[in-house]
Amino acid sequence: MSVFRSTIPDVAAEEPMIQLLAADGTRTPHAELDEVLAGRGGEDDLASPQRLRGYYRDMVMIRAADLEATSLQRQGQLGLWASALGQEAAQIGAGHASREQDYLVPTYREHGIAWARGIEPWRLLESYRGVSHGGWDPNELRTHPYMIVLGSQAPHAVGYAMGLQRDGVVGTGDPETDTAVLALFGDGASSEGEVSESFTFAASFDAPVVFFTQNNQWAISVPTSVQSRVPLAQRSRGWGIPSVRVDGNDVLAILAAVREALDAARAGEGPRFIEAVTYRMAAHTTSDDTSRYRPSSEEEEWAEKDPILRLRRHLEQLEEIDEAFIARCDEEAHDLAMALHHHIHGMEDPDPVGMFTHAYAEPHPIVEAEREQYLDYIAQFEDEGDDVGRDDAAEQKGELA
Repeated sequence: MSVFRSTIPDVAAEEPMIQLLAADGTRTPHAELDEVLAGRGGEDDLASPQRLRGYYRDMVMIRAADLEATSLQRQGQLGLWASALGQEAAQIGAGHASREQDYLVPTYREHGIAWARGIEPWRLLESYRGVSHGGWDPNELRTHPYMIVLGSQAPHAVGYAMGLQRDGVVGTGDPETDTAVLALFGDGASSEGEVSESFTFAASFDAPVVFFTQNNQWAISVPTSVQSRVPLAQRSRGWGIPSVRVDGNDVLAILAAVREALDAARAGEGPRFIEAVTYRMAAHTTSDDTSRYRPSSEEEEWAEKDPILRLRRHLEQLEEIDEAFIARCDEEAHDLAMALHHHIHGMEDPDPVGMFTHAYAEPHPIVEAEREQYLDYIAQFEDEGDDVGRDDAAEQKGELA
């Protein structure tokens, strides 16, 4: 008989999923995580009624921005949009669980993370319009620019974490100084080689990094069941990286799990991995058609697990929310959507040669030659009678000579 097994046991049934808020809003006590949420009390209490109302407002606001962005793309104002509809709890929870000094490395769908870190939605939309090459100062807001290539940000996150070790800001015992990295990616990206390579480096060097994957069930049209024969939470354990599976539509469970993981990473206890089980309620991007591969019954099932509705039900049970607050949040969300609409529609086209300006700190002969070539290229599209267009191009060439 061969020593190799040809079948894999049903490990999915053996992988527990942490949940503090049920779909109906009911709160389940959890001794360890409740202590994490309480923190040092006062303003540090992540589960206070005031904080809960803030999370609710954040999720309502970012969903409104998300829906408006989809509408703007349909109007031809954005080149593309990747919606985070349905994943608000995972992102708002993870964003607020981090400390101010932590460095967050997102992919291209972390609009809730951006909101929690103080990044205005219009900055995201400008990137998807193609007029911005980043949108914010990563050093100021401690948040890396969006990364489009799947999994490519994971090695960057680990490298940054290893740099923190060398800067002496890990495991010092000072909560105001110790720093960790939160690396975010989707279930599809978790199948990429860059993520596995990042696990290797993180585990080998005990890097202060928390890997956070939002398992939204679909890597475009490929279900998670095809990507992995075991729950994603088990993937990191082959590297010796502790992991946990969390209900990604439960903002409290996410807050507690991410805060605990980041605290451990900051303390010098090495990397952690979190699988947040959630659902992508919209298409992969605005170029995708979910009806070609996803049954409507599945979408209806997950609609009842809506993270915003879940938190609202919990607040109602606590009698910490009323119709006036809900209406106020909805009004603010509408105002935000309208502000985004007018901002994007009112934008002027950027200088077509602006991309050459900041390639290097000092003038570079190759960049200057490429700029000259590009100016000649765009000049040929001007109408023969359009002297202004040719004069503008000539003027730019003269200024840059």
